[in-house]
Amino acid sequence: MTRKERTDFLSNLLIRERFCGIGKYWAREVVLDYGTLHPKRVDFLQYIPRGATYVGEIENGTFACYEVKSCREDFYSGNGLNFFAEENYIVTTVDCYKSLLEDVRNGKFAEHLYKMNDGRTVCPDFLLAVSDMPLERFNGDKAVKQEMDNPTALDKMVSPRLAVVRMNHGKSYRTRSTTELLFCMVRSGH
Repeated sequence: MTRKERTDFLSNLLIRERFCGIGKYWAREVVLDYGTLHPKRVDFLQYIPRGATYVGEIENGTFACYEVKSCREDFYSGNGLNFFAEENYIVTTVDCYKSLLEDVRNGKFAEHLYKMNDGRTVCPDFLLAVSDMPLERFNGDKAVKQEMDNPTALDKMVSPRLAVVRMNHGKSYRTRSTTELLFCMVRSGH
């Protein structure tokens, strides 16, 4: 599978798993700081309102940033890894995640994220593509362990799922206003 095919696979899996259904508000390729010398683009931005009846419910919603990275080189390319939201995720493969573990452990990955996010400390969680298991037995931790021990090629997966690997031990704080992020989502046109 080529790099582009892996990226498309992960993007489509994310859309299916996180964005389908009523009340899902999201956009892809959202640009912030448009028209400046240093615009930032996030692959996917999702808005999760507390409700849709009252103004306060809408204004007090949360955002989630998703960056899709199909290989180790994507992480250090200088593109992406922009996180502005309360929830931040990196969507990737088990093989790619495994290739980053040493950098996560020794602090190189955190240092790179710090640099990419203008000196802000961010610690996103990972969403890993894992093989399907029967729903009654599906447990993200078990699926990740099985995939870590014996990764399934993406093109061999049947009904793959995303499993969360928690890296974020603290709370993330949004750095942009609700109005600005919603406007950027609308402007993206996706």
